[in-house]
Amino acid sequence: MPQVSVSINGKTYRMACDEGEEDRLVGLAGKFDAYVDSLKSNFGEIGDQRLTVMAAIMVVDELAEAKRQIKGLEAELASLRESRNAVVDRYESNTEKLAMRLDDAARSIEKLSALLVSSGLEDASTG
Repeated sequence: MPQVSVSINGKTYRMACDEGEEDRLVGLAGKFDAYVDSLKSNFGEIGDQRLTVMAAIMVVDELAEAKRQIKGLEAELASLRESRNAVVDRYESNTEKLAMRLDDAARSIEKLSALLVSSGLEDASTG
């Protein structure tokens, strides 16, 4: 199992990780270290443990906000899918109605044409 060294708040920690996850772990540690540095610049030296706990709370807060946003986006996506399905259903229904009306119109035209032929009006109008 690979191991990497990460630095958080000026201290080096040796950590194990899965094969191929080394760069990811170093990157995550770097991001967490940035939280600690941010807190240190805002509050000064308030103790390693307190800085670490405060940084962890900030990370958990961001995670909770991200989950809230994802939940909202999932709800919006579900609503959009429902709207799309309703539009598709309406389109299909309207297409069927239009096809039936066109069939009705074609039958009416055929009946009128047959009436004109049978009454001799068609021959009189063309000649």
